Amino acid sequence: MTAATDYDLIIVGGGINGVGIARDAALRGLRVCLLEQGDLCNGTTRWSSRLIHGGLRYLEHAEFSLVYESLHERETLLRIAPHLVVPLQLLIPIFETSRRGRLIISLGMWLYDLLSMGKSVPRHQMFDAPEALELLPMLNPEGLLGAATYYDAQVTYAERLVIENALAAKQAGGKICTYSRVDHMLVKDQCVTGVRYTDLRSDKQFDVTAPVVVNAAGPWVDQVLKKSPEPRRFMGGTKGTHIIVPGFPGQPRIACYLEAETDGRPFFIIPWNDMLLIGTTDIRYDGNPGEVSAGDDEVDYLLEETNRVFPDANLNSHNIHYRYTGVRPLPRKGKKAEGDITRRHMIKHHRQVAKGMYSVIGGKLTTYRNLAEEVTDKVVRRLKYKGEKCSTARSPLPGAVMQKNLVVDELDRCDFLSPESRVHLLNVYGSRSVLIRDMINTYPELGDEICPHSHAVAAEILFAYQYEMPTTLADVLLRRTMIGLSPDQGRAALPKALAIMRRHIGWDSARADEEERRYLREIGRLSI
Repeated sequence: MTAATDYDLIIVGGGINGVGIARDAALRGLRVCLLEQGDLCNGTTRWSSRLIHGGLRYLEHAEFSLVYESLHERETLLRIAPHLVVPLQLLIPIFETSRRGRLIISLGMWLYDLLSMGKSVPRHQMFDAPEALELLPMLNPEGLLGAATYYDAQVTYAERLVIENALAAKQAGGKICTYSRVDHMLVKDQCVTGVRYTDLRSDKQFDVTAPVVVNAAGPWVDQVLKKSPEPRRFMGGTKGTHIIVPGFPGQPRIACYLEAETDGRPFFIIPWNDMLLIGTTDIRYDGNPGEVSAGDDEVDYLLEETNRVFPDANLNSHNIHYRYTGVRPLPRKGKKAEGDITRRHMIKHHRQVAKGMYSVIGGKLTTYRNLAEEVTDKVVRRLKYKGEKCSTARSPLPGAVMQKNLVVDELDRCDFLSPESRVHLLNVYGSRSVLIRDMINTYPELGDEICPHSHAVAAEILFAYQYEMPTTLADVLLRRTMIGLSPDQGRAALPKALAIMRRHIGWDSARADEEERRYLREIGRLSI
């Protein structure tokens, strides 16, 4: 390493991979700067199915090492982030029309268990049709042969997983710069020397230097590379759409992993945030990732397939609270079928045009920590850095530094919080909720609920601004407090949230009005 540069490592992209790399590198003692063109977790990560899973269907493509890696990373996340990542039981119904019969499903289950030896969750079970209907009475009995159940894990608030990795990086000395658009890669003598970026809040441009730059911009990787000497394209993303609906009579109480009758694609119906999350589609997408949207045909596909498996659901577009669509940052694979494109990540060193410049292509939410370790290992080897070893598999995230039962006891000591708000704080912030409790003990009025759906309280708005690096109201409601993931997407909480901003943060009426318009515009894009 050389002290003549501003940093040892610059990371472009504030999704789960970018912040994971920042955390790992900062914990090892590297001088780290992360640049994100918008807010943290404003892209692919928040548009996922919110599962931490081994990738059962990858077995069909013989990607055994990827499944093994994913299953063991699942265990790691259950250990270092138990407030955010929790075990999830899934059921696979087997019908006469299913392309994967009982024998194939059973074989897959045994192999899944074998690859996850030493896991903390239960093993799979196989059921005949009557037993399956006991588990899910509203399941379509026509042609039902049986079912399998197994366990993976769910991260209800993927946004919080990103935020806590960024907080850990910052606590270890890393610099996190949001709303910072990279304009140009600085290259000299075919070696990267840093980046030029614009702070979008001040509209000022800056140069920062480092001997290594990692492009972890997800589906924007190629757009970032356009600002460098690298002429090739590497990304071939597909878009995936999810719909959020209220629970229906007889709704599944466990998650369902289903096979679509129309095309054989797997999709999920998952209890999530007191609603149901249904998805996903897998359609080739070659446009601007920031402009992707769900097509009516995708929504109809998910509704029809759900109604086929649960005929009494009778879902239609009027039942949908909101929908979301994201682009998977997959490698470019020509005419290969979307479902056949590997979910394994690749790390490309652009040594022919800019030594020290790397791009992360692909990757899964489940395996972000291992990806970050692999990238950081490459960085420290290039820098010839002799420092700390990777500790991210052992170090809890900031919200998991205190055991859950102790956090519950601490929250129970606050007389100004309702039981529902205590549960909300615990599930969103983990042990960091004790800091919010302290604010409320000092100013009891901050314990007032501002969201009737999530039971979020006023103190969370101030807490976000003091500790969690937001810029806009949308950052706070959608990616810090989780209020924006409610059935009404935070509309009921909006007046109170704005009042808090005006009173405590110092926003004037013009700023408050503009933030309200921007927020409504952002959530409006997700509405049917």
